[in-house]
Amino acid sequence: MLRFFQQVADGATVTEVAELYQVSQPGVSRGLKRLEEEVGTPLLQRSGRLLRTTHAGSVFKRHVDAVLHALDDGLAAAEELIDPETGTVRIAFQLSLGTWLVPGVIALFRAEHPRIRFRFKHSQDSLGSSLVAGGRTDLEFTARRPRNPDVHWERLFRQPLCLAVPADHRLADRDEVELAEAADADFVMLSSAWDLRALSDELCARAGFTPRVVFEEEDLPIVEGFVAAGLGVAIVPASVDEARWTGLTAQRLVRLSDPGAFREVGLAWSKERRLLPAAELFQRHVLEGAQGGRAAQR
Repeated sequence: MLRFFQQVADGATVTEVAELYQVSQPGVSRGLKRLEEEVGTPLLQRSGRLLRTTHAGSVFKRHVDAVLHALDDGLAAAEELIDPETGTVRIAFQLSLGTWLVPGVIALFRAEHPRIRFRFKHSQDSLGSSLVAGGRTDLEFTARRPRNPDVHWERLFRQPLCLAVPADHRLADRDEVELAEAADADFVMLSSAWDLRALSDELCARAGFTPRVVFEEEDLPIVEGFVAAGLGVAIVPASVDEARWTGLTAQRLVRLSDPGAFREVGLAWSKERRLLPAAELFQRHVLEGAQGGRAAQR
């Protein structure tokens, strides 16, 4: 019942929970009802297709998370004591790092530890909180330093920033460009919730102009799609090793030569929870790889 409640409180539908645990939908509903009866107050209320937590449910959810995380850690610890190479590592990462960095690092790790499994969560680029807080995941790849003092963040490398331009843009054939050369262009920008937006505005100010923002979006792939469609230029992270052609319609990434035109990518983990053996192995792999330059390879 606690796991049913946790899933529903996190946004899953009763149907999805039933499919996940291979039980009937009425069985999930009855389990949630029994839990509310045991607690003595409504924990959930309907909002459209979803059930949302009541105030009591939100308070109760924090304790449920703590109990289930402790239980899962105990089960995992017992399993890994028998054989650390069969453990599971829970990884969170920003989508902008999920197409190259995370798969590359895991591929190298699994070459040495093929039986260790991974579970993944996506963290939003615009959020400063970290999923490692409270034990929701073991490690997180993120270009945003968590604000939570209980979370440790260690820099892995600096990721260069590029000017993304349409394939037929006047700067498309350049290998490098100063941002001031695009001062008269229309810009496609991320929303103000992103650290990358604040950095972009700062770089433009240093270059002596205020960007003419014609579109604001919430996700990097959408920004890049607008650029590829010829609707403007954008400041985006590059691959670490080179500026490159991307996509079938060819948006061009031109390396920015301006001082400070980079973002820092790091690894975060909780100061309060000790990592289990498999997660410690992966953490060591990532940090040693960063020191040797391996994490910066695609």
